[in-house]
Amino acid sequence: MSAHILLYTRKDCCLCDEMKAAIREAAEGRSIGVEEVDVDSAPGLQEKYGSDVPVLFINGRKAFKHRVTAKELKKRLTREGL
Repeated sequence: MSAHILLYTRKDCCLCDEMKAAIREAAEGRSIGVEEVDVDSAPGLQEKYGSDVPVLFINGRKAFKHRVTAKELKKRLTREGL
């Protein structure tokens, strides 16, 4: 089974960089597609997320906001059967 990870992020965001690193580590050896969306690319996303990034969705469901470790993400992916 494969997973789709959607990460709402923005440039020059240290929390976003930390979450991206955790995703890379957790994704090793797994069939995972990762999509990053810059919230500053669309006014609607800016309004919805403001400075409340990063936000991570797994297969369309909100999974983490602001911080996640690779260990926590691996555990969640395993629980999801991925």
